[in-house]
Amino acid sequence: MHEAAATNPANQPPTSPGDKVNVLLIGGGGREHALAWKLKQSPRLGKLWTTNPENPGIAALASPIETEIDWKRPYLMQRFCTKNDIGLVVIGPEEPLALGAADGLALDVSGNPAGRAIFGPGRDGAKLEADKAWARQLLRGAAVPMAEGRVFTDAEGAKNYLASRESPQVVKASGLAKGKGVILPANLEEAIQAVDRIMVKREFGDAGNTVVIEERLKGREASLLALVDGRTMFVLEPCLDHKRLGDGDTGPNTGGMGVICPGGVTDEAMTARVEREILVPTLDAMRRDGIDFRGVLYCGLMFTPAGPKVLEYNVRFGDPECQALMARFDADVLSVMLATGMRKLDQVQIAWSPKASCCVVLASKGYPEKPEKGKRISGLEEAAAVEGVQVFHAGTRRESGGEIVTAGGRVLNVVGVGESAEEARRRAYQACELIKFEGKTYRTDIGANIGATAVG
Repeated sequence: MHEAAATNPANQPPTSPGDKVNVLLIGGGGREHALAWKLKQSPRLGKLWTTNPENPGIAALASPIETEIDWKRPYLMQRFCTKNDIGLVVIGPEEPLALGAADGLALDVSGNPAGRAIFGPGRDGAKLEADKAWARQLLRGAAVPMAEGRVFTDAEGAKNYLASRESPQVVKASGLAKGKGVILPANLEEAIQAVDRIMVKREFGDAGNTVVIEERLKGREASLLALVDGRTMFVLEPCLDHKRLGDGDTGPNTGGMGVICPGGVTDEAMTARVEREILVPTLDAMRRDGIDFRGVLYCGLMFTPAGPKVLEYNVRFGDPECQALMARFDADVLSVMLATGMRKLDQVQIAWSPKASCCVVLASKGYPEKPEKGKRISGLEEAAAVEGVQVFHAGTRRESGGEIVTAGGRVLNVVGVGESAEEARRRAYQACELIKFEGKTYRTDIGANIGATAVG
């Protein structure tokens, strides 16, 4: 745990451990279903509200809010939070964070501090994910190791730069693109096509106004997440994410096709090095810029022969990393989130189950480009009955007749927990086979290489 001197006193009043807390959960994917599932286990939970009752999994655990969601008119949500005595707001996805949801919900309708804890950074901190060009500048100033690269606001300049490079490059939309804005071209022709997709055809909209081009790093990839309350940092268990669509890391990048936790990629010494050389300097750089970051700092890493380097930063729980982490989180998540929002992270205990977890994403045919929707899903109860298995809804909906159908690219997250990574994998895949829907797509190798030597 890293701690630095506080720059601002917390506005929120202290909360007794015995107090019941009403919680508003923002977001409607598998990550938020996992958070709702974990929040419901807290003895401190009063009432749980959701902005996304269309997710059948979340709807079974939380009450729908009674107001319109419009981050350009924050007073609507401010009134709801005041009326329902919301003590904690948990913001799951990156979009509302980038739009300033945390800033708005920290205030009342008069613009004064509302005295509620917000789990998630303000708009300024969210730029670390929402603006890759800005993030590169911040990290460069903090001497954080990362891939060599350049930033471009015109397509021709980007293409000329690509033509001058001998080694393979990665082409990234600078803005938010739902996890699909990072393109790994195999050659120069594909790299130029990637620039055209982002900047000319504008497949990712305004997210492609600026493009970031970086060298393609070689090594082992992993995700390391940390809870941050503005001054104290607690690094979570490492996860091994699988971003590519197909087995053997083939196919296009996705939002994530599965996770094994703990990741087995790094040992304690290397984790400490990442915290010392990457996470702490990043937090310190934000603090110097006046950014009071509270929430999750997610670092996508490549462990290269020259040491760990940053691939990307996110400012929220990864999806599906969150699902695998929550399955092993052995503490009161509500108290931990409340402490994070109130700058009291040093006053709570965080523990992990010694077991392993494996999360497998079941996707629709056509994902990530044009996923099919409306396909009937069966076998959910049978899958959930497998020992050590939890099924989280990501892109599903309940029809008027009660049937569950597909409603997105990533449909379900099947998490298996076991005494070993092998047992967790076996349970997860056993459950995956029991779930049926037309066009079901998933990787069969999530965590298959977990036995490889850890980086240390």
